[in-house]
Amino acid sequence: MKNWKYLMMTSVIGSALFLGACGNSDDSASKSNNGSTEQKTDANQKLEGKIAGDGSSTVAPIMEAIVEEYANEQPKVQVSVGVSGTGGGFEKFINGETDFSDASREVKPEEAAKLKTAGIDYTEMKIGYDGISIVVNKDNNWIQDITVDQLKQIWLEDGKDKKWSDINPKWPNEKIVYYSPGTDSGTYDYFVNDILEKKDIVKSATLSEDDNVLVKGVESDKNAIGYFGFAYYEANKDKLKVVKIGGVEPTHDTIKSGEYSPLSRPLFVYVKNSSVKDNPVMYDFMKYTLTNAGDMAEAVGYVKAPDDVYKKDLQTLEGLK
Repeated sequence: MKNWKYLMMTSVIGSALFLGACGNSDDSASKSNNGSTEQKTDANQKLEGKIAGDGSSTVAPIMEAIVEEYANEQPKVQVSVGVSGTGGGFEKFINGETDFSDASREVKPEEAAKLKTAGIDYTEMKIGYDGISIVVNKDNNWIQDITVDQLKQIWLEDGKDKKWSDINPKWPNEKIVYYSPGTDSGTYDYFVNDILEKKDIVKSATLSEDDNVLVKGVESDKNAIGYFGFAYYEANKDKLKVVKIGGVEPTHDTIKSGEYSPLSRPLFVYVKNSSVKDNPVMYDFMKYTLTNAGDMAEAVGYVKAPDDVYKKDLQTLEGLK
């Protein structure tokens, strides 16, 4: 298995992933992928087919690693995964365009209602944990640690152009420059709902579903601030400075323990039940995903869920066949 800790995020974001047709040798395919005994008679049996997913850019590094490793196991299976953001992914899921949807938040009630209307039964599965990281420019020497209330003050729309000195008189009398995930992003939804308490985010913020755009924006402006998933900070920590929240820095340990609150959150994949039941490829891929999601989450910079979470979801998957 590759060392995905140093995965280049630019290979994931802004373009669809399409792997599966170019797997490695039969020896690599002999690795255990825990396939169904009903659908696979032995570990070396090859499946053929296609499945599609879409969704969160935050979840994308985990899924990209899983898809590439799965291509070694099943080289004749084509797994395409788009990165439209959590909301964009759910739109495609509702429209019946995908077999699974990656999400950095839970499905919204209105999305669940549309899925019901469309006759799409689905199951939520947890694949890891993230800590939304607040980042500033490397040359920012005035912010080390802020409170949740200060974070709200910085990001809430109040009808005027904010300066750093508006938040703290000791900070520079310079206009704040904002970089935020786009409105289709589950990270955006989580931030607005849980940090801003459903109030408007600053209108001057540059919004993008591509987290690499946010990284470059903050990196290039001394007065910039942004936020995105922990793995993207980890991959770009040489370019950015992370801000402590209430004295707590996002790390693997503080996210896992829940100490990094309220910015720690679970990551999900939603599966279409009929795809699992009717398509052996979908069942096999999801079993591989749940078996390896914890390790892959850790490898790309996130935090694995407790083992019993994956065990429970694997049992649920078996019941969908």
